[in-house]
Amino acid sequence: MTRYSRYWTAFRTIFTKELLRFTRIWLQTILPPVITTVLYYIIFGNLIGSRIGEMDGFRYIDFIVPGLILMAVITNSYSNVVSSFFSSKFQRHVEELIISPVPNWVILGGYVAGGVARGVMVGIAVTAVSLFFTDIQVQSYGWTLTVFTLTAILFSLAGFINAVYANSFDDISIIPTFVLTPLTYLGGVFYSINMLPQIWQQISLANPILYMVNAFRYGLLGVSDIHMGVALGIVILFIIALTGFSLYLLNRGIGIKS
Repeated sequence: MTRYSRYWTAFRTIFTKELLRFTRIWLQTILPPVITTVLYYIIFGNLIGSRIGEMDGFRYIDFIVPGLILMAVITNSYSNVVSSFFSSKFQRHVEELIISPVPNWVILGGYVAGGVARGVMVGIAVTAVSLFFTDIQVQSYGWTLTVFTLTAILFSLAGFINAVYANSFDDISIIPTFVLTPLTYLGGVFYSINMLPQIWQQISLANPILYMVNAFRYGLLGVSDIHMGVALGIVILFIIALTGFSLYLLNRGIGIKS
């Protein structure tokens, strides 16, 4: 068996473990975000949306669809990796991975692929439910799938970093509660930043989720508050930075080695 064949076997093993981990308990991992999204559509889309009217030339329920789909992808790709890798730390079997003859980039890739798989599955499920509330006309399948995948990769990496630094199960909920959730709700999911005063528009530009939501909305609806080149560049830049930092943490054994 060649070196790269061994690497592929290791990657596939980690990925398969991650895949089975969340699909076996799909009632806890895939169904809840679907139900939550349905409630968003009923409350914000139908009840409140009918009073708001149109936004950027679209019905309000149509306008929020891209953001709600991406919000589910962000939350689930993040939570899958942070909970899984921290559990490996807590149960002390992550040390077996670290001392095995497997490069750290393979280990990282396996966990991130698992997070992407869950994010994509939940995103597809939420999109399917969306068809009962709105008629989605995809403007660019290529752009939509690209942003969809890159967002899942980015937040899988973020979840990995959170897991490395976490010392207890309480720690893995701090970032999602006090950082990720506020950034998501203030990331243009429910509104266009053009509605905000100029100063708040400038402040909103510091929120990376704003770029992802607008890029995804452009792929589905063809409208965006952000230039697409800038949005894609920001996402790729964050992925490169978080990948480098994650590998640095693994190489140094930070948060893993006693």
